[in-house]
Amino acid sequence: MAGRTRKAPLTRSEIMARVRGKDTAPEMRVRRALWAAGLRYRLHDKTLPGRPDIVFRSRRIVVLVHGCFWHGHQDCPRHRIPKTRVEWWTEKMRSNRERDAQVRAALGADGWTVLVLWECETESPPKIDALARAIKAARRR
Repeated sequence: MAGRTRKAPLTRSEIMARVRGKDTAPEMRVRRALWAAGLRYRLHDKTLPGRPDIVFRSRRIVVLVHGCFWHGHQDCPRHRIPKTRVEWWTEKMRSNRERDAQVRAALGADGWTVLVLWECETESPPKIDALARAIKAARRR
């Protein structure tokens, strides 16, 4: 091992800086499946509250793909509070859930149907198929 240097482990800040807000693996799984089902959509519409992940304008449906950790998926093993700065993380998760509720309410008030798919659910093809069927069954407006 002469001449090799070991990389220092990443700090929490460096790890969190690498977390993406869009085009995440769960989102891409859903998008690929919906596209394969013949559904066409828009992405991250800036004109809508919360910039929904997937938008079906003709059906007035939005799909939010929530990460279990960041959005506080209750009773999911992927949602856990880190052991350091517990109070800060607890407040962060609470405020994320509150913001999610406000976004869903604003979209609903504007006449949009809001569908939420959790990260853990994106690994289940039947869940994504059910989502595609529900979107296809919705009447165009």
